[in-house]
Amino acid sequence: MKKFMVLFVSVFLLAGSQAIYAEEKKDNAPNFWDKLRAKIEQMAPQKKVTSTTAVGGVRGAKMAVDDVYWKGEKAAQTVDADELEAFTSAMTLASSGEHAKAQAAFAEFVSKNPDSPLRKDADLALAQLKATK
Repeated sequence: MKKFMVLFVSVFLLAGSQAIYAEEKKDNAPNFWDKLRAKIEQMAPQKKVTSTTAVGGVRGAKMAVDDVYWKGEKAAQTVDADELEAFTSAMTLASSGEHAKAQAAFAEFVSKNPDSPLRKDADLALAQLKATK
């Protein structure tokens, strides 16, 4: 009978610890807005340049190791500074709980910047905001 009780208690403790671990794991998982914020923070704003520039290179010229392009190397995604500012302000509205204003801001962003690299993210944010209503 003691063996049965010890076995029963150990199974109960094991199952309970797994449930607690699963609950902690859920709480630590980043949500949609956290993932989107992290993606935006990695983007580099690109300012509009009104002048034309050209760059030339000479074969065999000395160059810094950082300037060399390596195939397959990921570079930071660039986006227009105005687009990034509009998208960031819409995200700020969404995270502050102003869902109606955020939805309007994302809709305006999509209409003004249909070819933006952030278009898909704006569409996902609109869908997320519509789902929370």
